[in-house]
Amino acid sequence: MEDEGAHARAGGRLPGDPVPDPGLGLGDEGRPAVLAPRPRPWRTAYGRALVRSLPPLLIVIAVLYDIFTPRYFTAGPLYTAAPLVAAPIYSRRGTALTGVAVVASVIGLQASKGVIHYVDSLTELITIATVAALAVFVNAFVRRTDERLATAREIAEAAQRAVLPEPAERIAGFEIAASYEAAQADAFIGGDLYAVQDSARGVRLIVGDVRGKGMGAVAAVAVVIGAFREAAEQEATLEAVAQRLERALAREGTRRDGLDAFEGFTTAVLAELPHGTGTVRIVNRGHPPPLLLHGDGTLGPLPAREAALPLGMGELGVWPDRAEETAFPGGATLLLYTDGLSEARDERGEFYDPYTRLAGRVFRHPAKLLDTLARDVRRHSGGGMADDMALLAVRRPRRGEHDHCHEP
Repeated sequence: MEDEGAHARAGGRLPGDPVPDPGLGLGDEGRPAVLAPRPRPWRTAYGRALVRSLPPLLIVIAVLYDIFTPRYFTAGPLYTAAPLVAAPIYSRRGTALTGVAVVASVIGLQASKGVIHYVDSLTELITIATVAALAVFVNAFVRRTDERLATAREIAEAAQRAVLPEPAERIAGFEIAASYEAAQADAFIGGDLYAVQDSARGVRLIVGDVRGKGMGAVAAVAVVIGAFREAAEQEATLEAVAQRLERALAREGTRRDGLDAFEGFTTAVLAELPHGTGTVRIVNRGHPPPLLLHGDGTLGPLPAREAALPLGMGELGVWPDRAEETAFPGGATLLLYTDGLSEARDERGEFYDPYTRLAGRVFRHPAKLLDTLARDVRRHSGGGMADDMALLAVRRPRRGEHDHCHEP
C-alpha cells in the first residue's frame, strides 16, 4: 500500500540539488510528472498484432493486385514474402499453411487468367513453391534457436539465484526487498551486486558495482558476495568487513595475474543495522550515497563525509574506513542503489534524479518502492537502460507494527 501526495518535501532544497522543472511535481494520485514520454502498452500489443497479420495481408494484397492488373503483371514478390515473414513468427503448421495458401492462390489466379501453361507462369509458380518450402525449414531453425535461448535464459536465471539470491522479505524484524535489472537484453546478471546478512552485531547489507561487463564482472561479483557473507558473520565492525573485502579482491587479482585480468575495482556501500538501536551505520567506498525515506515523506541523502577509494584500489592509497552513524527511526526506509538508477538518461540527456522523484512520497513496503522506481526509470529512459541497476530497500517497522521487530 502506498500513500502519496499527502506530504510535501520538508527541509527545503539542499546545496547542490537540481532545480526541479516547473512542471515537475505530484500529479494524479501524488505521482510525479515524468520528463520523458511514457511508453503505452497498447502500442506494443498493436505492433505484435500487426506483425502477425502481415502474411495474410501480403497474400490478400497480392491477389487483389493480380485480379485488377493485366495478365502480364505479377505480384510474385508479395507471394514469396508472405511465407518468409511467417517463418520467424508462426508455428511450423502456421508457416506451412501460409505456403499452401500462397501456392493455391497463384495456381487459381493463373488458371483464371489462362496463363498457367506459360513458361513464365510455371517458373513463377515453382519459385514461389520453393520459397514456401524453404520457409518451413527456416521456421524449424528459428524454433531450435528459440529453444536454445530459452535454455540459456534458464541457466542465467539459475546463476542469478545462486550468485544473487533473493533476500528474505523479513530479516531480524526489518522488511527487505531487492531487485536487479540488467541493461543487456535477455541478461539476468551483470556487474551489480547486493547481499543481506544477519549477524550477532546486526543486519549487514552491501550494494556494489563491479567495473566492467561480462563473465569477468560476474566472477568479481561472486568473489565480493562470498567474502561479504563470511566477513559479515565474523568481523566485529563494519570497517573490518570493508577491509576484508579489500583483501579478497586484492588476493583474487593477484591470483589472476593482476587487475587487468580480473574485474577488481568495485564501488560499494556497506550498511549495518544494529539490533535495537534505531540507527544505521554506513561505510561508502566510492558509491552513490544511500537515501533515507522517512515515514512522513521527508527524504535525505546519506553522503560520505570523507571520500574513499572503491574496493580493490587499496594499492593507490590508504584511507582508514570510518563508519558514519545516522538515526534510522521506525517507519523509515533505507534505499541503496547502483548508478544504473541515478545515471539513467531521458531523450534529452537528463539524468534520473531519485531524490527529486521520491521527495514527498510514502511507501508502506520496500517492494512497492522498488517497483515504483523501476517503472519510473523505464519511463524516464524510454524503456532502454544504459547500465545495470541493482536496488535494495530496508524498512524499519514502527513500534507495534510487528511484535518481533527490533525497535528501541
